[in-house]
Amino acid sequence: MGADGTQSAVRIDKWLWAVRVFKTRSQAASACQNSRIRISGEPVKPSRVVKIGDVYTVSSPGLTLTVKVLRSISQRVGASLVAGAMEDLTPPQERERAREAKVLDGYCPRPRGLGRPTKRDRRAIDEALS
Repeated sequence: MGADGTQSAVRIDKWLWAVRVFKTRSQAASACQNSRIRISGEPVKPSRVVKIGDVYTVSSPGLTLTVKVLRSISQRVGASLVAGAMEDLTPPQERERAREAKVLDGYCPRPRGLGRPTKRDRRAIDEALS
């Protein structure tokens, strides 16, 4: 392993965790086992070694990400360094569709610092979503 965290043979579950697609490595491994990680339409096992240039599709509820491997890393890196390790090929329409689905599910963003909605706020939100 190099000083910058690069390594020649990195497992797909570890790489997906390192580039912040999943919060934990066990979530990444479980996604592989449930056939939610695919390459060329074929499901991959958590032990598959990533290769530079591979394009993976990551299916999660409401969103299907498409990512390309630019560098194999085994250690979790800062969010600003993720761009050097992966390229996000997800179409903008897919992200917009996921955003719309959130709104339809009742997600209502609130400005930071306002705290929880009061009963009156909650009624107004429910009325606006109905």
